[in-house]
Amino acid sequence: MINAKRFFAGMGSGMKSFGMLISAIINSSLLLIVYLVGVGITSIIAKLVGKRFLDTKPSAKGSYWSPLGLKTRPLKGHYRQF
Repeated sequence: MINAKRFFAGMGSGMKSFGMLISAIINSSLLLIVYLVGVGITSIIAKLVGKRFLDTKPSAKGSYWSPLGLKTRPLKGHYRQF
């Protein structure tokens, strides 16, 4: 009887370890696929189009301020912006 309890306790811990290992492998592979598809395809398309998401090149300007252009839209356009 004691051997059966030890067997089932060992089997339970082994199954738990196996499940954790399999879930880590599957989660890692799925996240890798999603990253490569999402970020990779976006990066390739952005390079082809010439889109730059970050201004990484230093500019000769004295300030990094970018004008908002708030006066170009009519006042009614600001009421429903959110």
